Amino acid sequence: MQKKDFIDSIGNTPLIYIRSLSKLTGCDIYGKAEFMNPGGSIKDRAALGMIRDAEKRGLIKKGGLIVEGTAGNTGIGLALIGNVLGYRTKFLVPSSQAQEKIDTIRGMGSEVMVVPPAPYPEPGNYRVLAAKIAQEEGGYYINQFENPSNHEVHYQTTAREIWEQTEKGINGFSAAIGSGGTLAGISRFMKEQNPKIQIDCVDPVGSAMYSYFTKGCADMTPGESITEGIGQGAITENVKPCRVDKAYQISDEIIINMVHYIVKNDGLFMGSSTGANLCGAYLLAKRMGPGNRIVSILCDSGQKYISKIYNPGFLKERGLKITGLENDLFPALDKHISR
Repeated sequence: MQKKDFIDSIGNTPLIYIRSLSKLTGCDIYGKAEFMNPGGSIKDRAALGMIRDAEKRGLIKKGGLIVEGTAGNTGIGLALIGNVLGYRTKFLVPSSQAQEKIDTIRGMGSEVMVVPPAPYPEPGNYRVLAAKIAQEEGGYYINQFENPSNHEVHYQTTAREIWEQTEKGINGFSAAIGSGGTLAGISRFMKEQNPKIQIDCVDPVGSAMYSYFTKGCADMTPGESITEGIGQGAITENVKPCRVDKAYQISDEIIINMVHYIVKNDGLFMGSSTGANLCGAYLLAKRMGPGNRIVSILCDSGQKYISKIYNPGFLKERGLKITGLENDLFPALDKHISR
């Protein structure tokens, strides 16, 4: 199938059958292959949706500056789409993110400012700085966390594709929250089609989404996660529409072991957010029982995380035991089922 340009190739990604997890649970578990978008992640969709919405509202014009605070993948999508449509791009990125993503964005011709990690809304936080720079330099601040066109594009595209690809036979969906757009758009769409479809959220340590969905208050949980692109500390405009039936908090060790397990058993070389998503898919399948059809998101490739989650030295420094073996991973995951 021919595509007329880069933008036309965003979306319509395939569902990939996750054979190992399906065999273990008796369910049919699929991953939406968002790493096959031209920019390499699900964030291509959000980037395009937010730019098109800004154009429609007259907030940006060709030759203008787009500014965003990003952990990496949104920046990659915005940079490439900006190049195609004629926009300049500038990004604020926390220094805790993988160097591979920072180098990639710079290689695409965007300006990147790397800043020390700081909690939102402290003045040094990357999102706060992005908003300030956009105002000072006359740019448009994308603000993926509060921009409703983020979750709307997933409602209009990602969710509808999953619905059609499963022939309206999906029983459950699970994902972690980064900006919230993916889970909000997909969960809203699925619940409108069939309220019985189960929606689960997986949250890393040091985030507030687990406490929000289980207790109704956005309290940060103790700890700090090495996962990138997921974990949220506030109830943003892209979190509010989320329709979640059950939430889990999963440790880094379990998430990273899932990533290593999947590449060994299914040949899928994925990033840490995908590891969290597939942990959620497994738990949702165990919760619902055999015979159900579960879908999650394969967010991006592991190539962006070679220096971190695929680096034995990095993992050892952080005291993480990574084997990717079934006997280490699934007993630890199963402990979450009765919680």
